[in-house]
Amino acid sequence: MKRRSLLMAGAALVAGFAAHVPASQAQQVQLRYAHVGSEGDIQYWYAEQAAKRIPEATGGRVKVTVFPNSQLGGVQELIDGVRNGTIAMGHHEFASLARLAKNIAVFNAPFVYRDGQHAIAATDPKTSEVLQEFNKTLSSESGIRIVGRLFRGARQMTAKMPVYSPNDLQGKPFRGVPLQLWTTMIRGFGAIPTPVEVSELPTALMTGMVVGQENPLTMINANKLYEVQSHVMLTGHMQNVLPVFINEKAWQSIGEKDREAITKVLGDLAQETLATARKDEEALIAQLRQKGMTFVTEKDGLKIDEFRQKVAAEVAKDFPDWKPYIERIASVK
Repeated sequence: MKRRSLLMAGAALVAGFAAHVPASQAQQVQLRYAHVGSEGDIQYWYAEQAAKRIPEATGGRVKVTVFPNSQLGGVQELIDGVRNGTIAMGHHEFASLARLAKNIAVFNAPFVYRDGQHAIAATDPKTSEVLQEFNKTLSSESGIRIVGRLFRGARQMTAKMPVYSPNDLQGKPFRGVPLQLWTTMIRGFGAIPTPVEVSELPTALMTGMVVGQENPLTMINANKLYEVQSHVMLTGHMQNVLPVFINEKAWQSIGEKDREAITKVLGDLAQETLATARKDEEALIAQLRQKGMTFVTEKDGLKIDEFRQKVAAEVAKDFPDWKPYIERIASVK
């Protein structure tokens, strides 16, 4: 019985990655890459491209099989799978790793990045000292290492009227994700955080249960929020970057030269997702204008600095340990 248990445990590990032998002896490393994204999402494209390019970059020594759309389980199963090796790789929000590395959700903080390029630079596992520190904790304590990232776009604000500053939302109900970080942010917007399920959001906006919400333009368009909202404020308050992580033993089973090749592939893909998101945003703005939405920018009087300052004050109250991390992220060029 003991021998059988050992064999089963070994089989589970091999399902996630190749046996842990020196890279010079390994014929091939097989990586199972899981994520929760569905087809049409840029994260789906990213994983498919990684599976195509990594074998090319490593001369076929490292192969990747992708399991999208929660095929291997939800977020919890994904994180646990990468930790124990039954899944080799995955990607999700930084906040999903918070139970493994305290304060790593700072990379999700509103207004922590100047723009998308800054977000990509600040989360580069090769050059970002802040991320490298979190990586030490993750690899030594949880057996996970962040090896890449992808950019999903910026979150923008919509409302049934133009909004120029937090004063315009004072005392008004505003839809928020039922997580502390979003509650904190919406209080900084000047509004009353009001949780609403995505499926119920159009009705809540139409009836006035909430006067506005915030999401990427892709979601605003896909969910036809232009039918119940008149204005889009280009606040860019969150730059949505997802970390790509790998089981540490799987990573160490790959030769150094191939690890460098994989890192380059993932780095190139990160820049491509940024370029794609920018291009898509321009197209979506044009589409949403045609559908009747009015866009409010800084040139129109949008006071982004006021939003930034108010939100920062709320974040400082609710997440006091984040200040040194935020300052260091801000210094990244």
